[in-house]
Formats: sequence, structure tokens, C-alpha cells
Amino acid sequence: MRGEVLHYDEAQGFGFITGADGNRYTFAREDLRRDTVIANGAVVEFLPASGQARDVFSIRAQPASPATAAPAASVAPPKAAAASAAPQHFGRLAEDGAVRDSGLPGYFWRGVTRNYINFAERARRKEFWGYCLFWTVSFILVGIAGALADQAVGNFDAGNWPIVMIGVWGLFWLATFLPWVGLVVRRLHDIGLTGWLAIPYFAFTFMFAPATLILALILGLIPTQAHENQWGPVPGGGGA
Repeated sequence: MRGEVLHYDEAQGFGFITGADGNRYTFAREDLRRDTVIANGAVVEFLPASGQARDVFSIRAQPASPATAAPAASVAPPKAAAASAAPQHFGRLAEDGAVRDSGLPGYFWRGVTRNYINFAERARRKEFWGYCLFWTVSFILVGIAGALADQAVGNFDAGNWPIVMIGVWGLFWLATFLPWVGLVVRRLHDIGLTGWLAIPYFAFTFMFAPATLILALILGLIPTQAHENQWGPVPGGGGA
């Protein structure tokens, strides 16, 4: 099938093609034929397969006639020309500037900021484990700070409950509960399941706390669906 490259990120090796049938297809670097060079707007041929473009190779696009191209170039203002040179992003790329690997701390930070109440997209395994790791680290650090405060006011010396530590732990848990729900929903989307399964997931963990680790391991080890599904394209970085 013939199509046009909407966007291709060379650094991430991931892009989108609009096919002649009007549908959008995703493709990765490994889907390109050997020695094929892809640029935004390039006309390509490919084999469609469940929303994924395979065996992609570039073909020569029809050039604009000199009579029409020259006047357009002569009247184009410098700012417009500079803007046209900038890469355009689509879908999740448009929201985040670029699909990039932000590192494990970055995934946690995005989870409690941009993705605080995001229940609509997909989260790959690295995002899931990055959030889990730095949530745990933050929980421990908050507890240490609370314990030091209890020590300063003499709660431990008097044999009282460590009220400050318990209080800051409770506030931290409440503040990060919605990001946890959103992360689980997006992880379920990434493996092709409905986000409504987050309800029995959390209900079971509340009733049987030791199951939390087991369910997290199961959810965090299932590979990403390697193609676009109803919740969006493959998250940046592929299946990791």
C-alpha cells in the first residue's frame, strides 16, 4: 500500500504513516527496508498488518512544478519558513513534545504532575517500574523525615505513637493515590485490557495486602502490545 510519512523520530526509531486507505499506521526502525532513508512527508510503500506498517520503503514523490514552486518560495516570510522546518508531532508526541525516555525518576515525576489524573493512554513496563521504585523511595524518605520530627518533639521518649510519621505517611499516600490508579489503568491499556480492571485490582489489594506485590509483579512483567491499540500508539521506547 502507498502512504505518506506523517512523522518519524530518528532518535527513537518510531513514526506514523497515513495510508491510501485513510488509516494511520505505526512503524519502527526495524520495519524499514535496508538502506531506506525516511523523512517527514515522504511517499512510501508498505505492507499493512493490524495497524502496523511493515517492509516500509521510500519511493520518489511527485515534485512540484517549477512554475508554482518558485513564486511560493519567493513570497514565503522568513518566520514561516523557519516554522516549516521544525518537526511536527502528532498524538502523544504533540502532548509531550517528543516521545522520549525520561529515565526512571522522570517517570515518577511525570506520574505526579502531567499524568496525575491521566486514565486514557498507555504505560510501558519501564514507566510502571520507574514509578513504583521512586514512589517507594519517596515513601521511605517521608517516613524518615516524620520520624526525625517525632524524635525532636519527644514522642519516642514519652512512649507515644509516632504521630508525625504516621500523619505524613497518610498524607503522602492520599496525595499519590490517584496517580497510582492512573498508572495501573494505563498499564492495563498497554497490554490490551480495559482500565476498569483497576477496580478489582485495588479492591483485592485493600482486602489482602500481601497480594499487592504479587499483582504488581504480574502487571509489571507482561510485555507491551507491539502495535497501536484502541488506547493509543506504542509508548516511546518500544516494548520495554
